[in-house]
Amino acid sequence: MLASRTVVPIRPNPMPSLKRCSYLLPRWRFTFYLSIFCYGIKFLWSSPWFWDIQQCWRGYPYQPLTSGLYYYYIMELAFYWSLMFSQFIDIKRKDFLIMFVHHLATIGLITFSYINNMVRVGTLIMCLHDASDFLLEAAKLANYAKYQRLCDTLFVIFSAVFVVTRLGIYPFWILNTTFFESWEMIGPYPSWWLFNGLLLILQVLHIIWSYLIVRIAFKALIRGKVSKDDRSDVESSSEEEDVTTNTKSPCDSSSSNGANRVNGHMGSSYWAEE
Repeated sequence: MLASRTVVPIRPNPMPSLKRCSYLLPRWRFTFYLSIFCYGIKFLWSSPWFWDIQQCWRGYPYQPLTSGLYYYYIMELAFYWSLMFSQFIDIKRKDFLIMFVHHLATIGLITFSYINNMVRVGTLIMCLHDASDFLLEAAKLANYAKYQRLCDTLFVIFSAVFVVTRLGIYPFWILNTTFFESWEMIGPYPSWWLFNGLLLILQVLHIIWSYLIVRIAFKALIRGKVSKDDRSDVESSSEEEDVTTNTKSPCDSSSSNGANRVNGHMGSSYWAEE
């Protein structure tokens, strides 16, 4: 008599959850960053304060809140809250604290500017930070597709856009109007100090990230390949994952920790992200 046997179906080993997330997150973030940036440009193109930034303060605080502006704010705020929560279940990297401060400052700015009806200058800040974030996610996707040259090219373009927007346009256009023009046009107000304090925190983070990004981009131009991400050392993964991470380019090593995210939005997640 044949002994009874339990037949166990053979199934392929599923991809580890962390590795699966490292592939899916850049796709989701690229889609969101590109979509929200295009939406922001389309919305701001017909807004008077995009062409004359002093319109952000004329008639303040009695400025109408249109439906387009409302949806722009809600989408950005919801996304950054999702980044805040996902940071605690993602692989922890050396820039965890910096990213946490960035998310707090970003959420604080979006919420505070909405409550105080500073939404006009808020839309400019959000769109400015989204300008570079989708390029970073595109570089990661190119790396996953094994297009190393395209990955390097996109990262160099991202580096240039990041530095121009965060160290050029942001301080000389945004901070200039929030610090000086707002003071002249509507006078000192209690929330002025908190609002500009949060903006200064973002500027400090911009300087730190710009240094890391430019260093990686410079190595990419010299060596012909993007070098290892300085923040990619994994603190909470298995030994095998550590070895794998240390042998990959930053497109891979940073993908599971969210790019800036800014937003610099700050977009955008960073890799020397965001």
